[in-house]
Amino acid sequence: MSKDLAEPSAAPTTLAKTLGNWDALALGFGAMIGFGWVVLTGGWLDNAGTMGAVCAMLAGGAIMAIVGLTYAELTAAMPKAGGEHNFILRALGARSSFIGSWAIIGGYVTIVAFEAVAFPRTVEYIFPGMSKIPLWTVAGFEVHLTWALVGVAAGVLVTWINVRGVKQAGVVQTFTVLFLLLVGLLMIFGSVTSGSAQNMEPFFTPGMGGFFAVLVAVPFLFIGFDVIPQSAEEVKIPAKQIGKLVVISVVLATLWYVMVVLTTASAMPAAALANADIATADAFGALFNSDVMAKILIAGGLAGILTSWNSLLLGASRLVYSMARGGMLPAWFGKLHPKYQTPANALYFIGGISVLAPFFGAEMLGWLVDSGAPSIIIAYFLVSVTFLILRRREPLMDRPLRVAGKGRGGEIIGYASVILTAALFLLYMPGMPASLSWEPWLIFAAWWVLGAVFFVKVPGGIKPGPDAEEEVLARVLARKR
Repeated sequence: MSKDLAEPSAAPTTLAKTLGNWDALALGFGAMIGFGWVVLTGGWLDNAGTMGAVCAMLAGGAIMAIVGLTYAELTAAMPKAGGEHNFILRALGARSSFIGSWAIIGGYVTIVAFEAVAFPRTVEYIFPGMSKIPLWTVAGFEVHLTWALVGVAAGVLVTWINVRGVKQAGVVQTFTVLFLLLVGLLMIFGSVTSGSAQNMEPFFTPGMGGFFAVLVAVPFLFIGFDVIPQSAEEVKIPAKQIGKLVVISVVLATLWYVMVVLTTASAMPAAALANADIATADAFGALFNSDVMAKILIAGGLAGILTSWNSLLLGASRLVYSMARGGMLPAWFGKLHPKYQTPANALYFIGGISVLAPFFGAEMLGWLVDSGAPSIIIAYFLVSVTFLILRRREPLMDRPLRVAGKGRGGEIIGYASVILTAALFLLYMPGMPASLSWEPWLIFAAWWVLGAVFFVKVPGGIKPGPDAEEEVLARVLARKR
């Protein structure tokens, strides 16, 4: 590692700047519009009712927009690969930075694994009977070799695209996002021409339990706007604009989820949706009275899987690369591909996890959603705290995008973000409306046990500030000597 960092000429140590405005927005928006809207919408309607689910999405979108505002200012001020890693390091020091970075990587990795499992689950809807050669049973789901290999093939392809370069990944993202938007327009058209407001009843379910059941899915559904900060070093647009794209992507994702809830609810009675295999696809087919249209919706789901998978693999690899470049993870993770200037080893590591995930079966989908959410919230909480600390400690810091102008209005946003993220985390605790089962907590614990192995090697006592990363690296290199 010391050779690579001390002698930049020996190997590339700078990421290539190849992304434009649309590329960055497509990465952020596409990351948030994964597969959840295809398989989870029926559950949202059953739990909260149509307008209850809409209210939960709007509330969740507002929370994420507030968090996104803190990200927007920090991203514009520190447009370096790694996002949270750099923000928290400057405000809270090395060990807090490791915790925040490891947390968001954990969220990314669980969703990358989720997409690898969701992909064959979705393909099977289009090609029934593809599951051959039974292997074993996990939580009641029989895993078949052919089913798992579909997920493996997709994992290899997405990883290969990202190793080839962020520009290639951005091109794939652009086309898949455009296809998703076309599917969205068809959903709106079908709802307006064939949907019924009567089907939307009940609008609300009794009590607040259903509302919270939908709300706790928000961190999983909206993770992705923070991919834009991860790729900031590869974006060739002004820093201020990068920050604005963070917030724009959150607004667009909120509108998407509200649209999906309303159009799906209008298509079929609630009882029929509750019994549907994949509610959103069945609803889409009902709007057009066509099984072919249901499969087109599933194709949109596949596009959503690929956009989310592609973006979050990109974001996770940049964070792992940044931590390795800063001496917090083994040097192997900080190696760039000699030709494509991408963090190839980090991509191989995370891509390898996605390749293994399908062999654990479809029951993993729910566990992965739940296990990643608490880690995501930990990272958002630390970034919110970072925002407030830097506002107070470094008032003269160059901020190309200053949230709420020159006064102290930005601090109100920061405090709101801290309170809201802390409250979201509490919802996962035992006894709360959306407490998690033991399986997600086991996955969560396993990820943090692995993190503890690296955490103990992070130097302590390093003063936060703009030079903190260099000091961490100096300490790590001194140990090796």
